[in-house]
Amino acid sequence: MTKTKKIVVADSYLKLIRQFPLRPLRDGSDYDAAVAVAEKLYVRGEDDLDAGERDYLDALDEFIAAYDRKHFSLGADDRTPLQRLKYILTESGTTPAALRKILNCSQPLVSMILNGDRELSKGNIRALAEHFKVEAGLFL
Repeated sequence: MTKTKKIVVADSYLKLIRQFPLRPLRDGSDYDAAVAVAEKLYVRGEDDLDAGERDYLDALDEFIAAYDRKHFSLGADDRTPLQRLKYILTESGTTPAALRKILNCSQPLVSMILNGDRELSKGNIRALAEHFKVEAGLFL
């Protein structure tokens, strides 16, 4: 006889599921509602979320990203990785000092990256993708 593994689900996860069930986003109103729920969790910060909330947010992010890819594709992008980085920094209001913290590096290195004197390392790209919730390929 094989035993079925019992899955324990956090109450916070179930509460979020009741608020906004996880499923593919079918239209703009689904998308707007999903983004509103995600933003409430983003504002709190990852360190303030419990495991259930983080799991929910990770899954919700996947549905939002899938909708974005299907409905907001910009086509070919001929910008350089540096131009894309600068655009994201400008749009998000991220300062060079904040970028230093995101990349966990020295201020001179941040200046070299922003001036185009140094390319982003794989570790830098991973940190940026995770922080800004974008695909790492954006910086390649």
